[in-house]
Amino acid sequence: MHAQQLKEANKKRQQDLKNDTDKLFQLATELKAAVDKTNENMLSLEVVRKADEVEKLAKRVREKMKETVGTAPSIEPPPPPRPQYPR
Repeated sequence: MHAQQLKEANKKRQQDLKNDTDKLFQLATELKAAVDKTNENMLSLEVVRKADEVEKLAKRVREKMKETVGTAPSIEPPPPPRPQYPR
């Protein structure tokens, strides 16, 4: 039963990640459109607010990606072998 709960938690986390990345894409697209409307002499408050939203959501996505529930397989490669020196 415990394995089933872990599987469900990871499934929910994955769905949350998908939803958040969809929202992040939408916000980034809106940010680009807002920046395209500005020029070198004008920076709107909307652009700054949108950039803050993108940053906060990106951080949340990054943290959520680190939150694997249960045990995950290690993706780190093994260390290289140590050289053998003659004595």
